[in-house]
Amino acid sequence: MSPRLPVGERVRDRRRRVGRTQAVLAGLCGITTDYLSQIERGLKTPSGEVLARLAAELQVPVGTLLGDTEPEHAPAAATGSSRIVRALLHRHGARQSLPSDELRARLEHAWRVWQTSPRRFTEAEELLPDLMRDVEGTVRALRSGNDATARREVLRIAADLYGLLRSYYRRTGRPDLSLMVADRALRAAEDADDPLRVGAARWNLGHVLLAQPGSEEDAADVTMDAAHDLTALDTPAATALRGALELVTVVAEARSRRPWAARERLAAAAVPLARQTGESNVHWTVFGPTNVMLHAVNVEMTAGDATEGLRLADRIDATQMPSRERQFTFGLEVARCYDLRRDDAAVLVHLLELEQLAPEDLQHSPLGRELVISLLGRVRPTYRPQATGLAQRLQLL
Repeated sequence: MSPRLPVGERVRDRRRRVGRTQAVLAGLCGITTDYLSQIERGLKTPSGEVLARLAAELQVPVGTLLGDTEPEHAPAAATGSSRIVRALLHRHGARQSLPSDELRARLEHAWRVWQTSPRRFTEAEELLPDLMRDVEGTVRALRSGNDATARREVLRIAADLYGLLRSYYRRTGRPDLSLMVADRALRAAEDADDPLRVGAARWNLGHVLLAQPGSEEDAADVTMDAAHDLTALDTPAATALRGALELVTVVAEARSRRPWAARERLAAAAVPLARQTGESNVHWTVFGPTNVMLHAVNVEMTAGDATEGLRLADRIDATQMPSRERQFTFGLEVARCYDLRRDDAAVLVHLLELEQLAPEDLQHSPLGRELVISLLGRVRPTYRPQATGLAQRLQLL
């Protein structure tokens, strides 16, 4: 691709070279075919986030689409480990069932890795294929048996596993597979007749819908129905899960440009529930007062009120949260607030801290890549070497 070509023509040229239609590429990037067509014809300029998605799916660094020389060996797109994709899509033959306590222990370990490890993508890619094979094999082996208790327990394990896979596939740019496993989690939870896991599965489905522009109302409907169903369970776990479901609706309202509704729901529903539960991690939803405050920052960031977002952020200590992912997301949203204020030094400092906290998360984050790209476009010469080095480590240049 010639560096002299406009961005849209480079996108079109690369798309044709990899053999994808406009409809397929647009769907993978979460945009409309018409919008992609306008980009390719030079009628629209893609945002940093859209540009990062296009580059990932076209298997080139963002810099290539911006006019840099294409490297001899372009990095692979961040679309998930092929082993984990194959483990989901290729049905294995029936296997002898494994003890549920062994499978549960392996699953708990995988969840701890996913929530706490700075190398969680690499480690998950080592753990998940075999775990998926063994859990699904055990489910099949017990499906026609007479041990209802064992079958129910392994279905619970399967529901929890699919919840982890939902997060993995969403974070690695596979919304199609994320939706698939969210549906499998819901079916497994329903087959196990486990109301809490049904609620957790619908929380997962809400997050999948949030990742699809235009589906915010659907996400709110799914999670509010689930929260209502859980009111019949008067337990601390059900209360915490109701709070987590409320937070999905808060995000949906904020993204639907209803920040006032999001703030009201936080104050009227999420805050009282968080006071009842304290810090919790029921079904790995990380609900509690700290996460509620993190969502308050998200609402202001989404509304474009960087000053209020940073004021709220100053009151939060996210280091004690059980999820490194939530710590990373908080730091990224603080960086975005500074970006809205064009405080480039603060943006760079926070991005470099995030690289230390969770380098693989930054590599996979569309917003993180967008912030780096935006920073490169306007950073002062004093900070340019550090910003350029970060972009190179993220394979954006």
